[in-house]
Amino acid sequence: MLTARARAATRSLVTPIALGLGRLGLTPDALTVMGTLLHVGVAWLIATERPLWWGAIALAGAASFDALDGALARESGRNTPFGAFLDSTLDRISEVLLFLGLLARAFATQDPALGLGSLIALSGSLLVSYTRARSEGIGRDTRAGIFGRLERMLVLVAGLALNQPAATVALVALGAWVTVAQRVLDVRRQCRDAGELGAMMTATYGDARPAASPPKRDAGSENAP
Repeated sequence: MLTARARAATRSLVTPIALGLGRLGLTPDALTVMGTLLHVGVAWLIATERPLWWGAIALAGAASFDALDGALARESGRNTPFGAFLDSTLDRISEVLLFLGLLARAFATQDPALGLGSLIALSGSLLVSYTRARSEGIGRDTRAGIFGRLERMLVLVAGLALNQPAATVALVALGAWVTVAQRVLDVRRQCRDAGELGAMMTATYGDARPAASPPKRDAGSENAP
């Protein structure tokens, strides 16, 4: 995925901005909340039948703002478990807001392809995040797949700028669901390599071996007292 490379490439630009906001008294958690509020504005622009390039510009700005909270947390030593939890949760809310904006536009413009594509893309996007979170819950961490959050945002920005919303959400939907499959297979590989797959299957489904047959009774025992 592009996330790690993009973070490294933009660190020299993002870090001074994040530290400057920190000197103004803003905390990483405050920046996280502000980023989500910006996505409310993006969703409104998309939903209200304004030219989609407005939404594309706003989404590019809001998505860029999302990098500031993590940079400020790292540089100021304020990485906290709650901050990580809040960031992940509000990132999901931001994605939901975007697709709700697209759904509202689909209803307003009578575009069933956009509406259905938005629903499929939203469900796939949420499952991409869920598969990683669940993998961490069993002691694994998967980042596999072609469409992480950054890739989804880049495609949405480009598609909105080109005024191709239906084709854009279809591409995001396809990429997201392929990524879900890739992550499931990656976690399966990790568990298999660690010798855990058989134990996990037994814990989930129980022992698959057939139960032993009960001992046969003698023919004369049927009427035995």
